[in-house]
Amino acid sequence: MLDAQATSEKLLSEAEIRAVLDKGLAKKFTSKKVLVLIPDHTRTMPLPQLFRMMVEVLGDASKLDFMVALGTHPPLDEAALLKLVGLTREERLTKYGWIGITNHAWDQPDALVQIGTITQDRVKEIAGSAWHETLGGDIPIRINKRVQDYDHIIILGPTFPHEVVGFSGGAKYLFPGISGAEIINVSHWLGALISILKIIGIKDTPVRKLINAAADMVKTPVTLVSLVVVGEGLAGVFIGELREAWSAAADLSAKRHITWVEKPFQRVLAFTPPMYDELWTAGKAMYKTEPAVADGGEIIIYAPHLDTVSVVHGKYLDRIGYHPLAYFLKQWDKFKDIPLGVLAHSTHVRGGGTFEDGVEKPRIKVTLASKISAEDCKKLSLGYMDPNSVKIEEWQGKEKERVLYVPKAGEMLYRVKPAT
Repeated sequence: MLDAQATSEKLLSEAEIRAVLDKGLAKKFTSKKVLVLIPDHTRTMPLPQLFRMMVEVLGDASKLDFMVALGTHPPLDEAALLKLVGLTREERLTKYGWIGITNHAWDQPDALVQIGTITQDRVKEIAGSAWHETLGGDIPIRINKRVQDYDHIIILGPTFPHEVVGFSGGAKYLFPGISGAEIINVSHWLGALISILKIIGIKDTPVRKLINAAADMVKTPVTLVSLVVVGEGLAGVFIGELREAWSAAADLSAKRHITWVEKPFQRVLAFTPPMYDELWTAGKAMYKTEPAVADGGEIIIYAPHLDTVSVVHGKYLDRIGYHPLAYFLKQWDKFKDIPLGVLAHSTHVRGGGTFEDGVEKPRIKVTLASKISAEDCKKLSLGYMDPNSVKIEEWQGKEKERVLYVPKAGEMLYRVKPAT
């Protein structure tokens, strides 16, 4: 049974959100040291509002810190951290001076501790028919060692359809959120081996089982505050045990975040909001629309603000570009030194396809309309469109012509209704 929950067919009011947080969290962590895990700016949620509420509800904790569960995203500087939680510098130094706000550091060995190992045999069991030798051997499970300094972990984050794990949220805030690189790489590669089309918007997946297996090794107790975000507000809040609260949120996300269409589209213009400030995250515009695109169709990632492939992983992507899974598997010796998570991102953005006799045949065309130049797009094996040439009004209202415009791509999943 959940500790507390609240849902609305429209959006929850501020009073309703505060009431469910009070019921689920208040007076349960008195004199305890509490760490709250939160997402970065690439996830939509009313975090400034929730940050203040959480501090008030958990104000009787002896220690209260917030950590941004970055995975491998770039760390946020002080100004970005303050913007994320909605604080002025003066508030940070005065009223909220006792609260810690930090980044996870996935690439700093001294910041991590190993808490266990998932054996290769266990990975094979979880992966099932998707198992491939490129997944490697045993996985050392490392996590931010600061979790050992707290009496309790609270995860505060949204659940959306997700390209790697099926639905985001829950244990994903631990692995990859505050983990070491090993489980990040293997989990993302397992998702790539299965393919987005078979994972995204599916509740029970091998990747979810893998990260749950890692989460079972965390000794510090965990409570999940799982959110279902619609627009800029909340349609659901579920508080309780990690898997149970996530499961309830995923069920509601499936109802609120999936748009079913009658026929696949031939072309999609996916407007990618500025919160996706590198292609590493802007690729979500592709992931969430690909299931509704016909073979031979095209997705245009329209991101006129975007000028970066990846701050952290760009050096690898400049070398390998974007290709279907078969391109890498059939030339493994050329790519075996590339981190699996990078290869997974490449295949996710490029989509399905074949590679036979040295010829690559992607299922669909993927085009960038951004500040990334035509020359660089060609090197990345992606199409190019001048963002200044895009006239949104020419894309709107053309669904009957098998053309779709998505005004805020990256969160709402589009799928074709199954044949009856």
